[in-house]
Amino acid sequence: MIETLIHVLVIAGLIISALLVYWFRDLLAATLAAGVFSFLISLEFYILQAPDVAISQAAIGAGLTTAIFIIAIRSTSQYEGGGS
Repeated sequence: MIETLIHVLVIAGLIISALLVYWFRDLLAATLAAGVFSFLISLEFYILQAPDVAISQAAIGAGLTTAIFIIAIRSTSQYEGGGS
């Protein structure tokens, strides 16, 4: 019972974070929401008994990719379509 509840909460978090990535106009906020999405995906992989995939997703997807996006955003305009 508790496993099902945790599974449903993780799936709900995935849906919410995916919608936040879509709705945020601030690129830094959208990147952080994408990092949360990647972390929740790695948690889902762990729940589904794939710890090797979960560790890879947490390290590369949530950690490294988010850091690279933040570094790239720092050298550009922070808002989508903001040329001025």
